[in-house]
Amino acid sequence: MPKLKTKSSTKGRFRVTGTGKVRGSYAFKRHNLRKRSTKMKRQSRGTHVLDASNARMVKSYMPYA
Repeated sequence: MPKLKTKSSTKGRFRVTGTGKVRGSYAFKRHNLRKRSTKMKRQSRGTHVLDASNARMVKSYMPYA
């Protein structure tokens, strides 16, 4: 059987933790930040674990992760 390809965009955007959860960065942090509250910008630092429905979709893009 041929190998499955990984979607190239997911390689740089998501990582899988040791327990199999998908970790990604927060949305809405690229530009127009003057509109965002200080609280939103502060809480959106770093990465977070995706919820189950989104994680299932992302994992389908990374067959060997």
